[in-house]
Amino acid sequence: MPSPVFDESRRRLLRGRVRAAALRPPWSLADRFTDLCTRCGACVGACPEAILHAGDGGFPEVDFRHGECSFCAACADACPEPVFDRTNHRPWTLVAAIGPSCLTARRVVCRSCGDACPESAIRFALEPNGVARPALDTSACTGCGACLSACPVGAVTIGTPSEASHAA
Repeated sequence: MPSPVFDESRRRLLRGRVRAAALRPPWSLADRFTDLCTRCGACVGACPEAILHAGDGGFPEVDFRHGECSFCAACADACPEPVFDRTNHRPWTLVAAIGPSCLTARRVVCRSCGDACPESAIRFALEPNGVARPALDTSACTGCGACLSACPVGAVTIGTPSEASHAA
């Protein structure tokens, strides 16, 4: 019996959840993920950071509210299916974006995201008569999510570079 086709965007629309697509584990083949993944949960159980969970339809999703991805590749190593491609140097093309709800936009001193960033991709630029504002170096950002869980107001999001440029 052929496996049913899983249309993630249609499922979100029918459930009234018009939100960004789920974040899949690093090195996963995004364009073929739902076709290849059997939803066995091996990657979820293997993640030492506990940021993977069974999401919509039982497919694994990354949830950065629980921490950051260390890119240890335990999820890819545990998967029995050809869902992951570790030949890519970058685990994914995700980057952070800092939105307008950032505390610094309200002249509140906060550097939580910059302090949490292991790649030092978030720097702070002083403004005349103001508070230092965050500036993200997207070429240095790995999309690990450390800054997202550190932000006290949820101003940081993780997405593709095109989504990040629209959020900023």
